[in-house]
Order: sequence, then C-alpha cells, then structure tokens
Amino acid sequence: MSLKRCNISSQSIWEPLRGYSRAVRVGNQLFISGTTAVDSKGEVVAPGDCYEQTRYIISKIRDILALSGFRTEDIVRTRLAVTNLAKWEDYAKAHREAFEKIRPASSIVQVARLVDPRLTIEMEVDAIKGAELEDPLSL
Repeated sequence: MSLKRCNISSQSIWEPLRGYSRAVRVGNQLFISGTTAVDSKGEVVAPGDCYEQTRYIISKIRDILALSGFRTEDIVRTRLAVTNLAKWEDYAKAHREAFEKIRPASSIVQVARLVDPRLTIEMEVDAIKGAELEDPLSL
C-alpha cells in the first residue's frame, strides 16, 4: 500500500536554505518541523519572553493544523527545545493552557542556542488525524 505525501510550505526563507518543509502530511499523520516565534515579516515575536513565545508558536501550529485538515486534539506529541530550562514553568504554563485536555506525549530539553539569540524556544509537533481520546491509563 502506497501512502501519499504532501509537503506543506510556509514560504519562509529558511525552508529552501535548509531543504525542509514546514510540515509533512503522510496519510492521517502530520509532522510539524521545529517552529519558532518569528512572524510572517521575519521579526522575532516577544524577544526573550518564554511564555509569550510559546503561546505564539502554539498559535502558528494551530494554523498549520487547520490548513492541513487537522485539529489541536489530533496532536499526540510535542518536543520543546528551550534555551533556558530554569524558565521551564513559563514554557509549561503556555503548553498546559493549550494542551491540558489532550495531554500529548512531550519532552523539553535545553539547547545552547537557537538561530537568533532572542528566540527562547523551538517546538515540533506530531499529530494523527482522528486520534480520539480514551480513558487514561496509569502506570
């Protein structure tokens, strides 16, 4: 069985420079590349503000989901690369506000820096269309 692949572009200057897509949809799965708080004009949003940058990124991710026919509830995994793990509560607050009801698998790691020193976070997301929530299991 062959699955169809659709590369999704945001028309950013970074995509052709690095040879990647903003997102890739394969069947009922969507993989969103590392997303930062840079607006459509190339300006950093809320420089140095961990909470506001996380909120902005989640908003961008929701736009990508909608464009691709997915919903926030389809998100099954998030990965956060942050520049200051001491501020983890700021990242966590924005993440919790967006994902508290669906609680995707998630990781947060500190990196030395991002492409612009005013950026504090880069987030990746994986989604599976129609991933309905069942009662949680506990270990």
